[in-house]
Formats: sequence, C-alpha cells, structure tokens
Amino acid sequence: MPKRITAFLTLLIAAAFALFQPLGLSSEQALGAGLVMFAIVFWAAAILPDHLTALIFMLAAILFSVAPAEVVFAGFSSAAMWLIFSGLVFGMAIGATGLGDRIAVTLSQRVGGSYPRLIAGIVFTAVAIGFVMPSSMGRAVLLVPIIMAIADRCGFAPGSKGRIGAALAVAFGCHVPTFAILPANVPNMVFIGSVETIYDLTPGYAEYLLLHFPVLGLLKAFMIVGLILLLFPDKPTPQPALTNENTPINTAGQRKLIIVLSIALGFWLTDAIHHISPAWIGMTAALFLLLPGVGLVDGKTFNAKMNFNLMAFLAGILALGAIINTTGLGETLAHALNRWIPLAPGETFSNFSALTGTSILTALSATLPGVPAVLTPFAQQMADSSGFTLLAVLMTQVLGFSTVLLPYQSAPLMVGMQMSGEALRHAIKFCLISGGLTILILLPLDYLWWRLLGWI
Repeated sequence: MPKRITAFLTLLIAAAFALFQPLGLSSEQALGAGLVMFAIVFWAAAILPDHLTALIFMLAAILFSVAPAEVVFAGFSSAAMWLIFSGLVFGMAIGATGLGDRIAVTLSQRVGGSYPRLIAGIVFTAVAIGFVMPSSMGRAVLLVPIIMAIADRCGFAPGSKGRIGAALAVAFGCHVPTFAILPANVPNMVFIGSVETIYDLTPGYAEYLLLHFPVLGLLKAFMIVGLILLLFPDKPTPQPALTNENTPINTAGQRKLIIVLSIALGFWLTDAIHHISPAWIGMTAALFLLLPGVGLVDGKTFNAKMNFNLMAFLAGILALGAIINTTGLGETLAHALNRWIPLAPGETFSNFSALTGTSILTALSATLPGVPAVLTPFAQQMADSSGFTLLAVLMTQVLGFSTVLLPYQSAPLMVGMQMSGEALRHAIKFCLISGGLTILILLPLDYLWWRLLGWI
C-alpha cells in the first residue's frame, strides 16, 4: 500500500508540473521535470522493476515530445552501454572458466575470516585501480563479478549484510573516492574539457591530486569502509570452492581469459597514447570471448546470462541526464542559484560553502557529469563576486560532483549495484548517510586543507 500511495502522489505532482509549468519553466522543461521526478521516485522506491521504469520514462519522453529520439535513446549508442555489455561478457567468462572462484578462494584465504579486512581490501583495491584505469564504469564491470564471487566464497547469501557490504564496497570504492584522481571518472574529464575550452586553463594532474585526494580520496575511502562496517556488520564463513561443485575447472580457459583481460587492461592503461575508448577495447575483448571455437562463452551461456534488463536500465539513466541537459533544466537551476547564492569578497568560509552547495545542488538536478557543463560558464562571475581565483572557483565543482546524495546521479554507481544483484535501497541509504557526513565533516576539513595550501 505505501508503494501505491507513493506512486499516486508522484504521478499527481508530475502531472501538476506538466500542466501548470511552475517556477517559470517552459512547457518542455515542465514536462521534463515531471518525467524526471517520476523516474527518480519510482527507481528509489522500487515501485516498478528498474528496467520497466526506464522504458516507460523513455517512451513518455518521446510521446510527449520532451526531447527528440536521438536524445532519449542516446544511451543505446553510448560508449558506457557497450562497456557494460563487455563487462557482462567478462563476468560470464570468469564464471564459465572458474577463474572467479579461484580468485575468490585465494583472496578469501588472505582475508583470514576478517570482515573488516575484506571490506577495506575491496575499497582500497578499487581506489588503487583508479590510478591506472581511467573509467569508473570499466572498473565496476571488471571488479563486481569477482567481488561477488568472493562474497559467495565467504558464505554471504544474497540479501545478507555481508553481501550488501561487499556490493557497496566495490560500487562506491570504484567510483566515489576516485573523483580525486584527475582522469579516473567521466565528470573529471568533462570538467577538464570545459575549463580548457572556455578559459584556456589546464589544471595539472599533481596539483589536482594534492588539492583533492587527501580528503575527497583517502579520508572518504576510510569513511566508506567505516560506514559499511557500522551499517552492515557480518562475519565470513568460508565455503567450499564453487568450482568443485558446479563448474569444471578449465585451467587452459583460465589462462586464455587472463591473457585476454591483461591485454585489455594494458590498452586501458595506455589510452593516453592510442586514444581508443575503453568501451571499444572492452568490446574487442568481449567479442573474442564470444567467438565459436576460440572464445570461452558459448551461445547457450550468453542467452541465459545476458542481462538485457540492465542494459535497458542503463539506457534510462543516461536518458535522464540527456533530457535534463537538453531541456535546459540544469541550466535553469544554475542561473537561479547564481542569483541566490551569497558571495562577498573576504567572506572566505561563507563563499566556500556557497560555491560547494551550488555544485552539490546542481548535481542533484543535472547529475554528476552535468555539473561542470552547467557551472563552468558562470565561474568567472562567481570568482568576481567571491574574490576567489578563477581556478579555485572551478575546483569547488569537484567538491559538488564528488558528493553523491542519491544513486541516480551516478550511472557507474547504479550499474555496480545492479550487477551485484543487491537492492538499490541499500545504496540510497548509504548515499544519504555518507553524503550527509561528507557535508558535515569532510567538506569543513577540505576547507581547512585548502586554506593550508593557500588556495583560498
């Protein structure tokens, strides 16, 4: 019954937005706002299956002419979609050869029955890979199947606290602390591209890392570990290797898979040299694994395990951000915030808080990659009003798009949870708590760090 009430109220409010066009929104923006509200609430409350909500959202956007088809369905042609496809194929091969269980057995033995060591190991491994692998989506699709195999090996049943903790550790570890590493996430790259295009500035890798990693990277990683241990405590009970029961050990196949994944990883690590998208590198490896006779995933396995629901869900998430940007909803909010935020020369902490708050609120409406696209054009005006340097104002955007308050803001985070098979409501709870602690504790520490470095 609560779900029905939530659904009814959401549809009522969405319809009111579309009909009455509040806040000076245009008809397209009002319709878009109503549809975005529908999608976010239905995903958050799990009123319908995630893929069904996504499909309804995209169909409604077309039927009500909120955005053209090439915008609404752009997710199906995006690199992220095919990176996920590759990751699913990798997961099938890892399972078919028994490699996942072999790695899981080895790592779970090293954990030694320690749940804190397991969670810390997952988070900090994911962060470390962020220094060498430039795609958070790629890190998630590579690590999630292995981490879930480790969860199985540790005796964590679906829905158990330990399995939820492992899922959160890999999903958040792959994504959230790595915002502090310049090339590690899509919003970071959008940020660099926007700054270079508009202001002809290029923040350096080292100065970006020094400014952001100590707090947004390292301390946030420790916070993620601590919160998981507090909210989802559990104890591993190591199980017999799954390969002994269900999957024949394919040693030759494991060697072949390791070689394929190593080559793919090598190309991922050197993308600055060859400029090939991580998605197309992943697709090449995945297609090799699917080839009859030489690959490791047969047609029966592919048909049985390919998660097309996940693909539809991802397309809906990408459509959400595209519609927000195309209709101008994100830009409208940014203009309003720019008029409202209190900026005054000499008010250092107040200016820092206002600029960071603006970025966080923009991320709620425009999703994380939309923050630099929306706010960068107004940075010079904000710098003039606050007395901060232009680069300091620009860098406050990172504080905003690294503070995830709801999972829908981040496609890699949503996909990581979907691939883990654990309910999204756990990620919502974790986002709200970790986001609140970031605002209350980490951002004030960041202010002190910036002052110590002389940035503000």
